[in-house]
Amino acid sequence: MHTSDEWCKIDEIDKDGLLSLLDLFLDNEVQMDAPDENNLHNEVHRIVYSHIFQKLSSLSDIKSSFKDDSERLYFDEINKYAST
Repeated sequence: MHTSDEWCKIDEIDKDGLLSLLDLFLDNEVQMDAPDENNLHNEVHRIVYSHIFQKLSSLSDIKSSFKDDSERLYFDEINKYAST
């Protein structure tokens, strides 16, 4: 996903796309389908999706503390660039 309206294949997601997914995940209630061989026929897509699913699933357990910690860590930088 490059922008909110543009989709791409999962093996073409770049760093910005992953950061967008992370932002969506942290700011919203998100549900992901578990990796399924029947739905993901391409081996590369299955591997990439499985890793993303695993990381976001483990993050969901600590979602609020992660968000609080990251906001506290980058508070000064966020305010600096938000005011420009």
